[in-house]
Amino acid sequence: MNDWIESKDDKILQEDLDAIAKKELPFEELRGAGVLVTGATGLVGSMAVKALACCNRVHELDMKIIALVRSENKARTMLGDLVEREDIQLVKGDILGELNLEDPIDYILHGASVTASKTFVTKPVETIQTAIQGTENVLKLAKNKKIKSMVYLSSMEAFGITDPSLSSVREEDLGYIDVMNVRSSYSESKRMCEALCAAYAHEYQVPVKAARLAQTFGAGVSKEEGRVFAQFAKSAMFGEDIVLHTKGESTGNYCYTADAIAGLLTILLKGTSGQVYTVANSDTTIQIKDMAKLVASELAEGKIKVIFDIPEDALTYGYAPDVAMHLNSDKLMALGWKPVYGLLEMYQRMVKSFKEQGL
Repeated sequence: MNDWIESKDDKILQEDLDAIAKKELPFEELRGAGVLVTGATGLVGSMAVKALACCNRVHELDMKIIALVRSENKARTMLGDLVEREDIQLVKGDILGELNLEDPIDYILHGASVTASKTFVTKPVETIQTAIQGTENVLKLAKNKKIKSMVYLSSMEAFGITDPSLSSVREEDLGYIDVMNVRSSYSESKRMCEALCAAYAHEYQVPVKAARLAQTFGAGVSKEEGRVFAQFAKSAMFGEDIVLHTKGESTGNYCYTADAIAGLLTILLKGTSGQVYTVANSDTTIQIKDMAKLVASELAEGKIKVIFDIPEDALTYGYAPDVAMHLNSDKLMALGWKPVYGLLEMYQRMVKSFKEQGL
């Protein structure tokens, strides 16, 4: 196997990948395994491929990592020279079609999904179809291949609007989702996919688990990223005021990129089939407006300010409804997982990563 490192152009990210490979996880179970990652050009999917490749190199596991992508060009942009390594196999395909993969597959990380907020409201039908039809196709593949473990990447949006009286929100504390709100195409389909996973685990004994991911950022985020957390960081880097298009009263829950990947690997190797786990750093819970102020005062050292510019129709932008929940990750932590980085450190490492990428 070629042994070059996984992120030669970003030493901050490489530090994180090496740290993941040093976690106390039963990596031996992956020896000689075929591991499929869907959505391998997304943030979490590409990070998972890089982390698995690092574990493969460090522990000499002789794994075969199969990255399912829709665009080879995007895959080469996200994964770089890694696509030339012998242990990485790019497969061009679409989860909406039948998945006829000939190679042995023992483990699956299913991350392919519509993720752009605006698409949830401009193409809600496609958002739902990609989630449900795509996930069933992956589950059928898992059943046919008689895999050892699969993790479905769900979202904290599956919680909906939870009971505000709860001091912390656990996996069973699902709240309200307005199914007639077009943006619910995303959150409701995430719930349906979790139910589909539980059904396949029960009826066909497919060893699948679900992971409800908090918003994830840190080293490894592309310098081209346009989501709110990246916009905040870039504002600090370039000395520009942070502009909020909502009141910023929604409470956010976050997790550092490498911490999230370590969580997914923990669920993959140690989780219980038919169960769902929350992947969030409980210490990062904060209102959006307060996170903006944190970035302005700490990351930008008070040289910028926060400005509110709220459009009349926020739905057009696909903004999520305001929620006030504090996610609890005790269930995942009981498996031995523990987040490493807090919110300010997440931003600091992401900015260093941006600079490594030439931003």
